[in-house]
Amino acid sequence: MSDGAAFTPREIVSELDRYVVGQRDAKRAVAIALRNRWRRQRVTGDLKDEIAPKNIIMIGPTGVGKTEIARRLAKLAQAPFLKVEASKFTEVGYVGRDVESIVRDLADLAVQLVSEEEKRSVMAKARERAEGRVLDALGTPPDAREGMRRHLRDGQLDEQEIEVEAALPPGPAPTLSVFTPQGVEEMGAQLQQLFGNLFGGAGPKKRRMKVPAALEAFSAEEAGKLIDMERVRELAVARVEQSGIVFIDEIDKVAAGPATRGGPDVSREGVQRDLLPIVEGSTVQTRHGPVRTDHVLFIAAGAFHVAEPSDLIPELQGRFPIRVELASLGRDEFVRILTEPKNSLVRQYTALLQTEGVELDFTEDGVRALAEIAALANERAENIGARRLHTVMERLLDEVSFEAPDRGGATLRIDAAFVRERLDALVRDEDLARYIL
Repeated sequence: MSDGAAFTPREIVSELDRYVVGQRDAKRAVAIALRNRWRRQRVTGDLKDEIAPKNIIMIGPTGVGKTEIARRLAKLAQAPFLKVEASKFTEVGYVGRDVESIVRDLADLAVQLVSEEEKRSVMAKARERAEGRVLDALGTPPDAREGMRRHLRDGQLDEQEIEVEAALPPGPAPTLSVFTPQGVEEMGAQLQQLFGNLFGGAGPKKRRMKVPAALEAFSAEEAGKLIDMERVRELAVARVEQSGIVFIDEIDKVAAGPATRGGPDVSREGVQRDLLPIVEGSTVQTRHGPVRTDHVLFIAAGAFHVAEPSDLIPELQGRFPIRVELASLGRDEFVRILTEPKNSLVRQYTALLQTEGVELDFTEDGVRALAEIAALANERAENIGARRLHTVMERLLDEVSFEAPDRGGATLRIDAAFVRERLDALVRDEDLARYIL
């Protein structure tokens, strides 16, 4: 279990507050769910295996933070995280992906995650080996190697170009699966890897590159040689089973609401019944070995404009005992979203244009004017929550972004007058606002 899960619920909520505005109930629910995993690891005896995760359904319109909360939670826990859309799946016999691909994809992500962690742990040794290979390529004699190694580390050889032969880091050995409806995607990936290896797709290639690039290529290759991929796969499977998180978006799209009940879309309930074994706990065969889903945390989300959570089949409802409702966002929340989070849009755009030598100075009234226009656009058109801020900000800074390379050294004050000058006419034209904003 990763150290990230050792955060207390209060610390988890505090960390989520840095990226997501409001939505206290949802943050508390996921914080408790993550802390319960930490608690379960410390339970002794047979009872430990009996403690199942309390899966969560988040109910709320688009753009209010459902996905971001789940994604940040997984990052905090250093856990394998996969987002899927329920509407992309369909029951066996209909066109669409089978639900077991969720677990196979999660296992692949976990292997990548663990592999990167293992490579970081051996990178010092890999770097030393890589330096030796660069010195070999430079034709350095034995008596001069230490002096040249110092020059290499000091960057004095950065402009030199050498011919290198580097292969891609070793991955899992290719295998063939039985051709079944559930295994078609898995088999396709394995065939692609097999034929890639047969025809030299992953073999060593000679090319000329500068010393820093060669050093990076050699370091990656040496790190790949130093890690034990069999151990990586074992650790990855354990990571999925004990701390994996699956975010199932648009769960309401497979619920038979009043508008669809009795309609021609017979696969809605089928998708729910196919999801049920995965959520309840079953074993799925992956190319990295069998993976049990008993302790994977599932977080489902949907707007539920037409259907209700009670329109899901009872068995699936029972597997999502915790339900939290996320509030719609208005002007005041938009002001906070624009300024408070660590990755706020104001910070992002300021940093982007600083690379061109253009300084953006967002005033308090400018931010409030932006928030008001975004809230108004959501009222008049489809309510897409905080995502509206992206479209409004792009429209506001369209001209500035285009001309930035020619305006190096300029400082641009983004106040209410600037915002209204560029966006008021657009907002007044309701038809145009619906189209552009």
